[in-house]
Amino acid sequence: MSIEVYRDTWGIPHLRAADAHALAFAQGRTTALDRAWQLEVERHRVQGTTAAFLGADAVEWDLFARRARLADTARRCFDALDAPTRTWVTAYVDGVNAGLPEGAGRTPEFAATALAPGHWEPWTPLGVWLSTHILFAGFPTKLWRDEVARRLGEESVELFATDGPATSGSNGWLVTGERTASGAAIVAGDPHRFIEAPGVYQQIRLACPEYDVVGLAVPGVPGLAHFGHTGGVAWAITNAMADYQDLYRERLRRTADGAVEALGPEGWRPAPAHTETLEVKDAGPVTVEVIETERGPVIVPEGAEGPVSLRYPPRVTGELGFTALPALLAARTVADVDRAFDHWVEPVNVVQAADTRGGTLHRVAGYVPVRHRDNQLRVVPAWEPGHEWRGHHDPLPRRPVDGVAVMANQRGPAAPLGVEFAPPHRAVRIAGLLAEPKRWTAADMAAVHTDTLLASARPLLALVAEAPDLTAGARELRDRLLRWDRHMAAGSADAAAFAAVRGAVVRRLAGHPALRVLAQPPAYPALFQPWLALAPRIAYALESLLTGGPVPPADRAATVRAALEEVAAAGAPRSWGATHRLAPWAALPADDDAAWPGLDGDHDCVLSTSSVPGVTDRSARGPAARYVWDLARREDSLWVVPLGASGIPGDPHERDQLPLWARGGLVPVVTDWKQLTEESRDHH
Repeated sequence: MSIEVYRDTWGIPHLRAADAHALAFAQGRTTALDRAWQLEVERHRVQGTTAAFLGADAVEWDLFARRARLADTARRCFDALDAPTRTWVTAYVDGVNAGLPEGAGRTPEFAATALAPGHWEPWTPLGVWLSTHILFAGFPTKLWRDEVARRLGEESVELFATDGPATSGSNGWLVTGERTASGAAIVAGDPHRFIEAPGVYQQIRLACPEYDVVGLAVPGVPGLAHFGHTGGVAWAITNAMADYQDLYRERLRRTADGAVEALGPEGWRPAPAHTETLEVKDAGPVTVEVIETERGPVIVPEGAEGPVSLRYPPRVTGELGFTALPALLAARTVADVDRAFDHWVEPVNVVQAADTRGGTLHRVAGYVPVRHRDNQLRVVPAWEPGHEWRGHHDPLPRRPVDGVAVMANQRGPAAPLGVEFAPPHRAVRIAGLLAEPKRWTAADMAAVHTDTLLASARPLLALVAEAPDLTAGARELRDRLLRWDRHMAAGSADAAAFAAVRGAVVRRLAGHPALRVLAQPPAYPALFQPWLALAPRIAYALESLLTGGPVPPADRAATVRAALEEVAAAGAPRSWGATHRLAPWAALPADDDAAWPGLDGDHDCVLSTSSVPGVTDRSARGPAARYVWDLARREDSLWVVPLGASGIPGDPHERDQLPLWARGGLVPVVTDWKQLTEESRDHH
C-alpha cells in the first residue's frame, strides 16, 4: 500500500494513502510514532493493568476497569461491528502495532518504567474509547445524591444539582451564512476536558481518493469522531449532559458451592463471578472478584449500604457507535452527518454541523434508555420492580438553526434526557457576543473563545455589597470587588481578590452545621471520591447555596462578612494567574510545575479553565482544543491544542502550541500539500 506522511510547521501530520484502509493503517502507525507512551497507557487502562508499571497509585483505576468489565465490553462491541467497519478498525490497529516499537524507542517513559511496548488487539480502540468516556455521564453523582438524601432528607436530593465536578463539558456554536462575511457557515468551539500531557486530542489530516478530512482525533481511535471538516461539511459536538447510566443497590449471597447469587425482582438469580489478579509495581499483587448481576457489573463490592452494580449502554447493547466513524469521514452534506450519528451510542452528545449547500444540523446523538425517574436521580434497589430499562429514546431531540445556535452543556435540546446541566452562563454569554451586529469571520471567533466574564459572581457580590460592620481593610476590599469588571483575567488583582473571597466562603460553608453532616465522605472506592467531597460540591453549587438551601440567610451573610475579613487580613494573591495555573494530568508526572502558565478564565466563563474554589486555584480541566471550521474556505479554518502534536518529551512539537493556546491564539489549518514538508513515503 502507498502511504505519504507530511507535516506542517507545527508538526501536525497530514496523511495521504491509496485507499481508506491504507489510510487507517497510516493513522495508526503515525499515532504510534508520535504518541507511543500515551497509546500504551491507554491500552493498559482498558485492561486494568496500569499498576504493573505505574505503581500503587494506579490500583484504584485498575480495580474499576476490571470490575466494570471494560475490556470484555470492548470485545463484545467489536464482534458486533459490521464486517467493513471491523476491517477498517483492524487496519488502524495493524498500523499501531507496526509503529509501536519505533515509537517506544523514541520515548523515555518506557525505559523509566521498564515497560515494553505490547500488542494491540483489533478491539483495543473500542476499549480506549470506552475507558476515556465511561465517567462522562458522571454516574458517581448518584452515590452523592443518595448520601445527601440519607443525611439531609429526601427533599434535599437535588440540592447540589449544578454543573458539579464534572469530567466533561464544552462550548460550541454555529453561525449561519446570513451572519458571516463570506456567506457560508462557521462552526466553532472548544471541548472542556481534563488537560493531559500528551493531549487527549490529536490534530490530523486524513486524505485518500474517497475523502480528505481535517479534524481532532482521539489517540488510539481511528477516524475523527468529534470534530471534523471534509471541505463540504463540518461537524462538532458537546456533551449533552444526558443521563444514560444507572446504579443498582444489590443484595448478594453465596451458595453452598461458593457461587454468587443476586436478588432481583424475580428472586435470587445466578451472578457469574471470577477472580482476577492485579500486578502492582514495587508491591504485592491485588486480587479482585469480578461479579456481574442481571443489571450489570458490580463496581462497588461492599459499603455501608451494600454492593452497587453499573448498567451502561455498551454493556447492554453490545454497541459503541463505531459504524458512524467511517461514515463521518465520507460525509459530503449535513444529511450524511445526520445519518452517521443515527448510529451513535456513547457518550451522548449534542451535534452541530453545517455544509457548503447551506444545510445545518443541531441534534442529540446517542443511546438514552427509557426508565423510571428514580434511576436518573440515585442508586435504586435491584430487587424492586419498576427500575428496568424499557427500550431507548427514539428519535432524540433536535432543533432548527436560525442564524446562531449555541451549545454549552446547558438545558438545551437534551433537557428531557438529563438531571444536571451546566448553568446557563456560558451559553447566554456566547449568544450575546454572537448577537453583535457584524459579519463574522473565522478569525473573529478567538474573541468568543477567550471571553472571561464571570456572570456567576453575581450572588456572592450581592452579599458582599450588603456586608455590615466591616473593618477598614475589609471595607476597602468590598469596595474594590464592587468596582471590579467581573472578568477573570490572569493579570487581574481584582479577580484574584474575588477568587480568594469565594474560596473562603466555600470553606466556611463546608463547616456550617447545616452542611457539615456531609463532610465525611461515604465509604466508596477512592476513584469516586472527587464526586463525593463536600467542598467541591459547595463550590460548584455556590450560586444556589447563597440564594437558598439549608443555610439560613443571616448565616450566609455572616459567612461572606467573615470571608471578607479573612482575605483582608491575609491578603489576596497579586494576580489571578499567579495561582490559577495549568496543572495537566500525566501518567508519569514530571517535576516541571514552573513550566505551566497562569491562565485567564474560570469555571463558568466561556474560557472555562476550571479549578476547585476553596480547594485549589490550579486548573486541571479546560479547553482541550479549540477549533474554527470555515465552510467558505477550509484553508481559513483554525485550531489549537494545549501542548503540541508530539507526545515525545523534548520534541520541538511537544509543547510548541502551549504559549499560543494560553493567550487564545489559533494555528491555521493548512490544506495545500505544497506548503507541507514530506516526511516519508512508504510502500507496504
